[in-house]
Amino acid sequence: MISKETLQPMVEELLEGTDKFLVDIVIQPTNRIYIYFDSDTSITIHDCQEISRTIESNLDRDNEDYDLTVSSSGIDRPLKMLRQYRKNIGKELDVVTNDGKNLTGILVKAEEDFLELEYPVKKPKKEIKRGNSRLPLSEIKTAKIIVKFGK
Repeated sequence: MISKETLQPMVEELLEGTDKFLVDIVIQPTNRIYIYFDSDTSITIHDCQEISRTIESNLDRDNEDYDLTVSSSGIDRPLKMLRQYRKNIGKELDVVTNDGKNLTGILVKAEEDFLELEYPVKKPKKEIKRGNSRLPLSEIKTAKIIVKFGK
């Protein structure tokens, strides 16, 4: 079976010196391989093709059959790395903590050990103020960007 340890150095070497970075490699028992990467700016289909071709040229399909999908770590995928959090400062996040608590707010700060979210707080007389929460990264189970269409 193909391993992360085989694939990770290939992908990281290819992305070295660019604004792109590896986020995750998922290998299912059926040898379905998913490679997710991100960028500080943008990702094109050409970027995905380049990674796919590099992997395919370094693996022998005659020895082991596999199904490869290379993709950006899209808006439907949870944020995993500090670099991703920093890239998304100013965006609204849906965060689930390890104890199951669900928080929604604007990401205003991302540091090595914590995130800071800003959220509306309703006060009497329909007054809305802003509150902040500091969340240790170690306590975050998942965090996803909330995408709003229209408006």
